[in-house]
Amino acid sequence: MLFLGIDTSCDDTATAVFRDGRAVLANVSTNQDAFHAKFGGIVPEIASRQHLALLSAAVQDALERAEVSFGDLDGIAVTAGPGLIGSLVIGVASAKALAYATGLPLYGVNHLHGHIFAPFLERDEDPEYPFLALLVSGGHSQLVHVASPVDLRVIARTRDDAAGEAFDKTARLLGLPFPGGPGIDRLATAGDPTAIPFPRYRAERGSLDMSFSGIKTSVRYFLETPAGRAARPADVAASFQAAVVDVLVDRLARAAQEQPYRAAVLSGGVAANSALRAACLAWSERTGVPLLIPPPRYCTDNAAMIAAAADRQGSAVLADPRRLAADPNLAFALQPAVA
Repeated sequence: MLFLGIDTSCDDTATAVFRDGRAVLANVSTNQDAFHAKFGGIVPEIASRQHLALLSAAVQDALERAEVSFGDLDGIAVTAGPGLIGSLVIGVASAKALAYATGLPLYGVNHLHGHIFAPFLERDEDPEYPFLALLVSGGHSQLVHVASPVDLRVIARTRDDAAGEAFDKTARLLGLPFPGGPGIDRLATAGDPTAIPFPRYRAERGSLDMSFSGIKTSVRYFLETPAGRAARPADVAASFQAAVVDVLVDRLARAAQEQPYRAAVLSGGVAANSALRAACLAWSERTGVPLLIPPPRYCTDNAAMIAAAADRQGSAVLADPRRLAADPNLAFALQPAVA
């Protein structure tokens, strides 16, 4: 199977050409950070207008880089949700138009499923099922039991801020530019992660849920104290990052203790964080549970992972171009991606 992938779930205009379940022939992504930086976050209207301006060229760029034409493709995979509704509409409408014009099958993919399959890109083999996925991004932080490509169940989630959101908000408190995650990661390398004892959220007995708003708020209040004003920003960044990583790895470890898994997956934009990657790899080495992490270029939003999900989920996400609708609240459990 040779897929064209399209992802416009947020502010990255992403296209890809993907073959035979693993090979990424082209991966094109244009971020909009420069357009949103002065606002300290993503402005949905700006994001959707930029997708409208960029997507046609991004599709053509991916096809040219892969040295294929529409006549070579076997299908078109597009993110149907969740995400920003204006951004999603641009991608879905474009994919529907292409499917109508070419007669190619159309696949409507859940963006979060794409992240879960991102670690499979450019690998020789998939992990054995069932596996445990820790999905950590700007909008989501959750643990997922993956019994098969079409049987995915969320077993824990954040109760407030996602980890990536907490990174961005804390970066703003430290005067770092948007997006804040990479800035925190870089600054933390020069800091002491034990310098400031920021709190770690512990859910009630029997729950694996997470919370990150308290850590972010603790940073804010600390910075308003004499000790906080005198603290090295690198120490604040390192201590905040350590608190977030501790919570995530704790939930990963506890979930794996409650049920035996053949493998684990770390994915999502925050999976590019060096401290989180190192801590999860250390857990894998201690426990012997194989861990898959995508390279950083496939941690952030990309269209190759959307095509990878379509390739594995097949008819379960095959959509009628007349009925496929962008859904900002698309349910996580697999269902026909139609209106």
